[in-house]
Amino acid sequence: MNKKMMTGKRFCRKIAVVMMAVLLAMTALPALSEVAAGAAGKTKNTVQLWIDGLGILQRNEEEETMADKIHITAGDTTFTAGLADNSSAEALGELLSKGALTIHMSDYAGMEKVGPIGTSLPRNDEHIVTEAGDIILYQGNSLVIYYDTNTWNFTRIGKIEGVTKEQLLAALGTGDVTVTITLAS
Repeated sequence: MNKKMMTGKRFCRKIAVVMMAVLLAMTALPALSEVAAGAAGKTKNTVQLWIDGLGILQRNEEEETMADKIHITAGDTTFTAGLADNSSAEALGELLSKGALTIHMSDYAGMEKVGPIGTSLPRNDEHIVTEAGDIILYQGNSLVIYYDTNTWNFTRIGKIEGVTKEQLLAALGTGDVTVTITLAS
């Protein structure tokens, strides 16, 4: 027998062992579900019980939701924004957990407000086409709030929920503006 055939047979055996382990686990899950449902007095789905039993998900949904949202205030208008799922947004959240961030922003090219944040955050640049409400990290040390479209390689930080260009311009104006960003609570 040649070496390639032997390696192929070993690979097939390993796959078969993994498949048997998965089948055994799937067979055991209904029993786990019945035991847990009886003990708790209520029925949960089998997969959720199994995940809960592993104890790997410790954060509750309310904490997760609050940590994923920020407030951006300009004058007497406050917008809520959802944060992106990347290390840049996570770093911004950590920065905001220490207190509010006030940024003096200038209008640029009739499409955005941009201002320095006083520190550098990790970059996750990708080709993006912006729209009203996009919050972008520019060059790792400035935040941009878009009220119009642009396309470039940026790091997405988040998105102001349900806002139009007109609403943003009414709050941010056509010139310089100071905004305060806080974690939603």
